[in-house]
Amino acid sequence: MTERSRTEQNTKIFLYVVAAVLSLVVFVTPLAWALLRSLQSNAVITAAPDRSTFFDLTVGNFRHISAVGNIPRATLNSLIVSAGTAALTALLATAAGYGFGRFRFRGSGVAFGLILVTLMIPFQAILTPLFLELNAMRLTDNLLGLVLFYTTVNLPFGVFVMRTAFASVPNELEDAANVDGAGPVRTLTRVLRPLVLPGMATTALYAFLASWTEFLGALTFLTKQELYTLPVALLNLQQGAYGSIDYGLLAAGAVIAMVPCVVLFVALQRYYVAGLSAGAVKG
Repeated sequence: MTERSRTEQNTKIFLYVVAAVLSLVVFVTPLAWALLRSLQSNAVITAAPDRSTFFDLTVGNFRHISAVGNIPRATLNSLIVSAGTAALTALLATAAGYGFGRFRFRGSGVAFGLILVTLMIPFQAILTPLFLELNAMRLTDNLLGLVLFYTTVNLPFGVFVMRTAFASVPNELEDAANVDGAGPVRTLTRVLRPLVLPGMATTALYAFLASWTEFLGALTFLTKQELYTLPVALLNLQQGAYGSIDYGLLAAGAVIAMVPCVVLFVALQRYYVAGLSAGAVKG
């Protein structure tokens, strides 16, 4: 090994170590700190730092939070809404992306442009008409109505990602499927689906995370406590006792809210990065 090669190898090792340390500081440290705080009592959290009590850890916050604030039911509601939103958004975005990416019809460019324009409109600006519409359809105080609302909000981004994913697939594959007698639906499900899986995963993950953490829409469309999602239930938990806040319970609730996001992101990370990268370099 030459001196130059050895220097380049040492430089790469150094850069890898620096990247690992920065990742640890930026990503892992906040998660570890939140977990540590969730295992401390409210008295330890609110008191001045003391080495003798700082590592007095307990699972009492998690035991207590399961009995107050309807947190288990709210967590289940959030899982139902987020999973339903992710599945419906991925399904509709895949169908729309297939149409925009593989077919040419009059007005397709205008229609796709209008979909992209909606990305610049915050849903807070149309919250009132959406509430009136859902109320007229008797879908307020209904988890299905919340799923439809979140799907509507996340669908433009999903259509953009899926249209880009389908446009990046070579036309020869679809032509070969047509020669073998496959129709559009069979071509989509058997030939193109494995190739656009990163885009589908990106769409589903984005929709899941957006709906899991969303607060204002859930607060607006839901009034029954048994239907509250986790962000709304955590707010009620914070305001449950007048003049006092149990930070230990809030930290435990934040960890509960954090776990599905971390697990899902780690599981789908390679698809998520691949989908975003394809959208960045192909049009």
